[in-house]
Amino acid sequence: TDTAMHIFHVNKEDVTSLMRRQAKAVNFGIVYGMGAFGLSEQLGITPNEAKDFIDRYFDTYPNIQTFMNECIETCEEKGYVTTLFNRKRFIPEIHDKNYMMREFGKRAAMNAPIQGSAADLIKVAMNNIYKKMKELNCKSKMILQIHDELIFECPNDKDTIEKTISIIKENMENAVKLSVPLKVSIEYGASWGEFH
Repeated sequence: TDTAMHIFHVNKEDVTSLMRRQAKAVNFGIVYGMGAFGLSEQLGITPNEAKDFIDRYFDTYPNIQTFMNECIETCEEKGYVTTLFNRKRFIPEIHDKNYMMREFGKRAAMNAPIQGSAADLIKVAMNNIYKKMKELNCKSKMILQIHDELIFECPNDKDTIEKTISIIKENMENAVKLSVPLKVSIEYGASWGEFH
């Protein structure tokens, strides 16, 4: 939401879900080494405007640049990076003779701790949701995971919908305790396509 406010020059209450999705793409893009040209293409702005945005982004969030550099240094030293759950991703490309392969290795070294941790986290949430639904004899079923989204099939009655939402929200937001709280937005309708 904060990134969307900066990109689109709007107040917090004016940020839409589409703006949030675009801002999320920008956050991930910058963290994974997207340059001014790529960002300008994604946002429909000039490369100079995109460069200014990237500069402001790193001025606003200097620890992100530090984190990215540390991921690369760790990978160069050890040959791998780890997720929050200590899963290792080996990245031999970080020492490749070919410049383009080394650059790919650097992007992978920045990406893997974030994407890998997100993958670990959602798997914990999925397991916890499944167990809780079984324990409470919930009639809903988890049917699909798409990146950081879970899709459920649920009988169309108010009590089951409310029960399902409560289980999902509780177990996704508390899958793991982080210094920044996890927040979940939940929507329901006749199909997933209504929301994308």
